[in-house]
Amino acid sequence: MRYLPALWRHLLWRLACTLAGGLRVTGRWPGERRGRIVVANHSSHADTAVLLAALPASAYPVFAAAADYWFDVWWRRALVTGLAGALPVRRGEGGAYASLLDAVRPALAAGRTVVVYPEGTRTQDGTVGEFASGATRLARDCDAEIVPAALLGTRDLLPKNGRFAPGAMELRLGSPVGPDEATPERLRGDVVALLEQGPAEARESRVWRAVARLVTSPLGLVVAFLWGFAEALSWPVMAEMALVFLAVAVPRRVPLWALSIVVGSVTGAVVNAWLAARDVLVATPWTTDRMREVVEGHLGDGASGILHQALNGIPVKLYAQIAGERDIDLAALAGWATVERGARMLVIAAVLTVLARMLHPWLRRLYGPYLVVTVLGFTVAISLIIRAWS
Repeated sequence: MRYLPALWRHLLWRLACTLAGGLRVTGRWPGERRGRIVVANHSSHADTAVLLAALPASAYPVFAAAADYWFDVWWRRALVTGLAGALPVRRGEGGAYASLLDAVRPALAAGRTVVVYPEGTRTQDGTVGEFASGATRLARDCDAEIVPAALLGTRDLLPKNGRFAPGAMELRLGSPVGPDEATPERLRGDVVALLEQGPAEARESRVWRAVARLVTSPLGLVVAFLWGFAEALSWPVMAEMALVFLAVAVPRRVPLWALSIVVGSVTGAVVNAWLAARDVLVATPWTTDRMREVVEGHLGDGASGILHQALNGIPVKLYAQIAGERDIDLAALAGWATVERGARMLVIAAVLTVLARMLHPWLRRLYGPYLVVTVLGFTVAISLIIRAWS
């Protein structure tokens, strides 16, 4: 039964780390199931969460916590045991080390992994302080090997006395050290050597890379123009969704894509109206008879009626087609369509640019899931719009 709480904590913190900037684990965790001690550098409150997310649930990682604080009130006890799997250490009873040994020995004997921060406190400047001898004494007294581990990125994520800032994190695992070979100096050297292999590598979605290449290329602007043009003719997916699905991958390109979409949309509306004036009616999927009745009313006073399209959810292709059927002047239609499509797209582009900049660290890593969510959201939204206009 102890595996389920460990798995719950592992999955919970793995999800949290994924959302906070991404977590990478390098190095191999020993395959044999036995009690072990992990020693790691300490620079952030996020270190414990990262270790719980990175170490396998089958290692049953636990952390020492002061019993007179964390275990004296039921809600703190539930919090620290449920989220961190903490061990109660009774301070002041026979000395600090003796209390730690009494708490740790049963956990190691049961095959659990005990995490120790030998520096004793979080670093202020990122350097690794001197290691105390507690971990090596525990290893000898409990006959447990020690696994050195280096935590990267947690100080940037949540520095001591600082603010949360999403970023890449990594746990690097070193080779296990036997209890007779372990010294504070050697363990510190192993951790420092792991840290010196380089900074944490930010992970990027392959989907994001492919979309970003398209968005920043000249071909991307052609795609934006054609999307707007096609939607004003017959294509059922709203032109703005080109920004939502694609352009947000590179926030600085959203305004340029929006401009290209507007040009394509106005051109498509004029072409659609020109065809309709010659009795060539292209298909208008995802529209209803009620929409057509409303548009006919809006265009009763001329091309300016297209301004209503900005807020009512009726596709612009319907306005263009009915404008052609009524022989509305194409120049006037182009002018009012530019005003309407430009204003609508300007507002949407401004909002998306701000959101894309805020979400950029997550979009770079999770663009595939983002596309799935937005496509499903669009499908639900368009279904509700059609139903409302039926």
